Amino acid sequence: MNFMTFKVQENKEGFLIEYNSRNLLTHTFSKPAFYVGYGEAEIEMYRGNFKIQDYKISRVPLKHFNIKKDSEKVYIDLYSNDGYSLSLCVKEMEDRLYIEFERSTGTINRYWIRIDADEDEKVYGCGEQMSYFNLRGRNFPLWTSEPGVGRDKSTYITWMADVMGKAGGDYYNTNYPQPTFVSTRKYYCHLESSAYMDFNFKNKYYHELEVWSIPKYIMFETAETFIELVSKISSFFGRQPLLPEWVYNGLILGVQGGTDRALEKMNKALEKGVKLSGLWCQDWQGRKITSFGKRLFWNWKWNPQMYPELDKKIWELKDKGIRFLGYINPYLIKEGDLYKEAYEKGYLATKLNGEDYLVDFGEFYCGIVDFTNPEAFEWYKGVIKKNLIEFGLDGWMADFGEYLPTDCKLYNGVSAEIMHNVWPTIWARCNYEALKETGKLGEILFFMRAGFTGVQRYCTLLWAGDQSVDFSIHDGLVSVIPGALSSGMMGNGLHHSDIGGYTSLFGLKRTKELFLRWAEMAAFTPVMRTHEGNRPDENFQVYDDDGALEHLALMTSVYVKLSPYLKDLVKQNTEEGIPVQRPLFMHYEDDKNTYDIQYQYMYGKDILVAPVYKEGVSRWSVYLPQDEWIHMPTGQEFRGGYVEVDVPFGKPAVFYRRSSEYRDLFEEVTKLFKEMVKDDYGS
Repeated sequence: MNFMTFKVQENKEGFLIEYNSRNLLTHTFSKPAFYVGYGEAEIEMYRGNFKIQDYKISRVPLKHFNIKKDSEKVYIDLYSNDGYSLSLCVKEMEDRLYIEFERSTGTINRYWIRIDADEDEKVYGCGEQMSYFNLRGRNFPLWTSEPGVGRDKSTYITWMADVMGKAGGDYYNTNYPQPTFVSTRKYYCHLESSAYMDFNFKNKYYHELEVWSIPKYIMFETAETFIELVSKISSFFGRQPLLPEWVYNGLILGVQGGTDRALEKMNKALEKGVKLSGLWCQDWQGRKITSFGKRLFWNWKWNPQMYPELDKKIWELKDKGIRFLGYINPYLIKEGDLYKEAYEKGYLATKLNGEDYLVDFGEFYCGIVDFTNPEAFEWYKGVIKKNLIEFGLDGWMADFGEYLPTDCKLYNGVSAEIMHNVWPTIWARCNYEALKETGKLGEILFFMRAGFTGVQRYCTLLWAGDQSVDFSIHDGLVSVIPGALSSGMMGNGLHHSDIGGYTSLFGLKRTKELFLRWAEMAAFTPVMRTHEGNRPDENFQVYDDDGALEHLALMTSVYVKLSPYLKDLVKQNTEEGIPVQRPLFMHYEDDKNTYDIQYQYMYGKDILVAPVYKEGVSRWSVYLPQDEWIHMPTGQEFRGGYVEVDVPFGKPAVFYRRSSEYRDLFEEVTKLFKEMVKDDYGS
C-alpha cells in the first residue's frame, strides 16, 4: 500500500520499507533487521581518552512482527519467542521518512538496526573522520573523545602514546562524531540518540547500527544530486553564519609568551609582507608548564602580568586592521577564582554521591561547569560576555567539550553517559548565544574541534584538532582533508587546521618543509591560522626563518587575492549549506574515479586542490576529472586524467576550471604566483 512516497510491503518472508524508490530496510525471518539485547559497559576515561569495553549478555533477533496501517502511518510490532519486543512507527514528515522507536519490553539496553546496502555502495560522514573518507569496510564507534596521538597502532608514535598515557588512539577516534551517514544511493540516514553508538559498514549487503539506548528515531532523506542532498542535510541540522569580514584580510598568527613577544613576532611577519587578519594568543589568561609542554592557566580572564597593557593594545591593533583572539574552554582550574565562584554557587558537576568532582587534564585538575543547570549555563555565558567580548576579543578557540566523564552527577538527572556525546553541542550553543545576545554574531569568530549532532547551527568555524607535526597519513597534514570533507558532508562547511600541526611528542618535531606544505594547503581553506604547538621551543617556527616568512607572504597574498571567490563560497554555505571544501564527486558524479579520492578536494566548484603530503618530493601526481584545467601557479593547461606537475615550494598542485566565471580573478592569482615565487623557499 502506498503512503505518499514510502511503502511498507509485507510478504510471506517478512517486510520491506521503501522510500523514494530506494529499498532501505528488509526484514525476514531468516535475516532480521532488528535485534535487541543487554550489555554491561565499563567506561574508563584518562585525560580525554576513553577505554570502553562492553560485556554483551544477550543479543536476540526480533523475527516476528505485526503490521497495522492507517492513512498516514504504519505501525510495526516486533517480537521474539522469548518475550523481547519493540514497537515502530513509520511515517513521512516534511519530505523525510521517520522510523520512530516507541517502546520496548524486557531488560533491553542494546539495539541493532540493519539498513540495506549494495555491494558497490560507498558511505561518507559520521561526523569528522580523519583517517577514512569512504567508510565502507570498517566500523566506526561514535563517542566524542581525544582523537589520540598518531592514531595508527602500527607506528612507534602511537605505541609510545599508548604506553605513556593511554593516548594513542585509533582510526575511528574523533573529537566530533555524529550518527549520520551519506550513501552513494543518494540518501542520508540519521539515528537520533546521544548514547554510545557503533556504525558498522563491513557487510556487503547491510549497514548495522548499534546503539546503547533506545533511539528516538531513524530518519532518511533523499535527493537526485549530492549538492541537493548535502543542502538538505544542512537544512535539517542547521547552517553556519557568515565569517566576519576581517577574516579575509589574511592569516591569524598564533603566538604565545606575552605582549612584547607577540607584537614582536607580528611586526616581523608584517615586515616580510605576510597578510595578517588577526593575532591569536591562546595564553592571554596565563600559562602552566607541564611535562606535555606549555599549557594554559584555565581561569578565563586577562592576565595583566603576562600580557601587560593588553587592554589598550587590543584597540590599537583594531585601528591597524588586526584583530586579537584568545582562548577558553568549559572547565575551570581549581586554583582559579572562577572555579571558586562556580563552586560556591553550586554550578559544578559532582560525583554520584555529591562529593566534589575534579578532572585530571594532565598534571592539573579542573571542575566541570554543569551546563544542564540553567543558572550555571547563563553564568558561564556571562563569563564569555564580560571577560572575552567586553574586554575586546574578536575571536577565540572554544576548546575541548569531549571530557565529560560518565561517572559524574548532573543537575538535570540524566546519566552522564547519555549526556557525554551531546556536551560539545551544548558548549557550542553557550558560545553562540553569547555572541548573538551581545549583537556580535558575524563580527566575532570562535572555532571548535569538538562536536556532535546539532553543532552545525552553533559552531561558527570547525578546526581539525591537534594533528601531529608530521606527514603521517592518520594524524599529520593530510588527515585534515578527509576531516574537512566528512564534516562538510554533515553540514559543517567551514573548516580549517593548525598550520604546521600541534602535537610534538616522543622526538617528533615540526620541520620547515612540513610548515611550507601545510601553508600551501591552508591558503585554499576558509581560514588560515598558525599554531606554535605544544612545545614551541623544540619545533620550527615560521617567524624564525626569512625564507619561510616570504613563502607565507606568498600564500597569504594568494588567500587574500582569492577572497572574492571565497566570500561567495562562504555565502553559499550559509544560504544553501554547500561546504567550501568538497569531494570531487560532488561536481563530477559520473566519474567513478572520484568516489574514493580523499586527499584532493574541490574548493568550490571551480578550484581543485591536491596538497603535497609527502616529504622530499618535487613532482606530484594529481587526478583531474574530465574538464579543461589550468595549473594556477604556472598557467599550464591540462585535460582530465592522471597528470604530474612540478611542485617546488610556492607552486602547489592547484588547478582551476578554464570555463570558470572567476577566470579573470584566477589569472590575477597566477600573475601573483609568478611575481612572488622564489627558488630558495626550501633551502
